[in-house]
Amino acid sequence: MELIFLGTSSGSPTKSRNVSGLALRKAGAKPWILVDCGEGTQHRLLHTSLSLNRLQAICITHVHGDHCYGLPGLLASAAMSRRSAPLTIIGPAALQDWVNATQEATHLTLCYPLHFIDVATLTERQERVAVEGFNISALPLSHRVPSFGYEFVETGQPQKLDVEKLKADKIEPGPLWGRLQRGERVTLANGGVIDGRDYLLALRAPRKIIICGDNDNPALLAERVGSANVLVHEATFTRVIANKLGAGPQHSSAMSIAQFAAQASVANLILTHFSPRYKDGGPGISIRDIEQEARAHYGGNLFLARDLEVFHLDRAGELSRTEHGPPPSRG
Repeated sequence: MELIFLGTSSGSPTKSRNVSGLALRKAGAKPWILVDCGEGTQHRLLHTSLSLNRLQAICITHVHGDHCYGLPGLLASAAMSRRSAPLTIIGPAALQDWVNATQEATHLTLCYPLHFIDVATLTERQERVAVEGFNISALPLSHRVPSFGYEFVETGQPQKLDVEKLKADKIEPGPLWGRLQRGERVTLANGGVIDGRDYLLALRAPRKIIICGDNDNPALLAERVGSANVLVHEATFTRVIANKLGAGPQHSSAMSIAQFAAQASVANLILTHFSPRYKDGGPGISIRDIEQEARAHYGGNLFLARDLEVFHLDRAGELSRTEHGPPPSRG
């Protein structure tokens, strides 16, 4: 599984960081998913191998502009690239009205259908959206507007026949086993019908990644994060700056998310969505301040994302940074 960071700044872009956007796909696969689409996301995509024609779903965490202002332009560019396949958009219900109004006001005609799913309804019903390679579900977070996290669980992992169950049900070895291995429904000699999916065992547990929108209460993730291989979460401020600003912004500090991740035994933590006040280089407060604060409270596998970095989660659940983004700006 691959995570490609398209934007890691909060609020507004910097010389080296765009606003929020993150791509997810199976390693080596063409289909992909976009989480958030801040202004300029499609420009970042030009530096990747990702195709708008293979985009399966867009998951918007909340309606603040740094997470969605790039959406109309990206949809228009997908039409200009002659996309024809339907596109699923999961997000707050207001997104559909906004996209519809933008289409009408700018005479934007899309040559492919959009399928909108209200993330609040998805969460309330505890439903999942199936796309190629993943099941997508959502969970509510805490921010100034309704904000959500998305849980991506891989599907299609290798399976083997449950031989012990087959023997217990007196299903003899033979060509029938091959059909069951493919997950087919088969009719037995006695007229009974069995489903191959009932006789399959996963060779390994499915990998799971949780990607969060803005959130000032990491504890809301407690019930879901324990089984996740990777947590991607904002660390907009250090604790000192967060205390100066007060509760109004409703963002997490590096300390608060790091403490939560340590208590929840999160194996791999990627921090993103950094305030533009934290520079990548030069004088003044630095991204290193966020990293040092996080490392003081979390001893697991910690990364601070940069634009265009690619992270690889292998089959054993080990996360590594496989490519580096552009060098930090000194300006």
